[in-house]
Amino acid sequence: MPLRLSPTFRERLAGADRPLIGMWACTGSPLVTEIAAGSGLDWLLIDGEHSANTLDTLQVQLQVAAAYPIAPLVRVPWNDPVVIKQVLDLGAQNLIVPMVSSAEEARAAVSATRYPPEGVRGVGSALARSARWNRVDGYLRDAAQHVSLTVQIETTAGAAAASEIAAVDGVDAVFVGPSDLAASMGLLGQQTHPDVVAAVERVFAAVTAAGKPVGVNAFDPAAADAYIAAGAAFVAVGADVALLARASEALAARFLPSPDSGPAASY
Repeated sequence: MPLRLSPTFRERLAGADRPLIGMWACTGSPLVTEIAAGSGLDWLLIDGEHSANTLDTLQVQLQVAAAYPIAPLVRVPWNDPVVIKQVLDLGAQNLIVPMVSSAEEARAAVSATRYPPEGVRGVGSALARSARWNRVDGYLRDAAQHVSLTVQIETTAGAAAASEIAAVDGVDAVFVGPSDLAASMGLLGQQTHPDVVAAVERVFAAVTAAGKPVGVNAFDPAAADAYIAAGAAFVAVGADVALLARASEALAARFLPSPDSGPAASY
């Protein structure tokens, strides 16, 4: 029986009447990813750049997320056509490619997601979950429709080239990474510095003028609200590992004596 694939992130953005809110999945745990997938959020970014995720763990997380209405995105570790081919064949429909700093790099990312003659993606649909082992009618013909590409601007060079990057045919959205952008600006660890925020908002303006949706990473709720007000179409507002770290710290602060408080009083 022919199978149908889920709507892409591109389609979800186009049909949204509000900013789409998402979070990161970095643990590599299918169980944690399934918990996050059932959260009610709009999208879930499974990270392959700053985590211990492997091809095996990415595939299992895509499988568990498929049971929920959330849109799963996969960030590949680099703008590498081999890695992009493998992740697409695992069944990832929505990719984020990090550290895209020029239109040329954006075109390379697009090419890696397209079959010849439009691109360089290797043809292995009969062997791959992407086409459900050739159970999706016309997958090869329609493959570009089944893949959404978001490129990530994270450097001063990328910010300066935002208009040209966003204008590349096949780039569906742009995601801004304030942390690396801050580092590129000489403001390491200061992603809410006014100069960084201003640079992010200039990228917003350039990408929006090119007719593409723009998103941002903003774990600080006040920063997220400000970026939404500035026109963000999608925002990542947290991460599984960060939620666990802060919640466990809160438990310790609530129930354990402070190191400076002296011995606990006896009954």
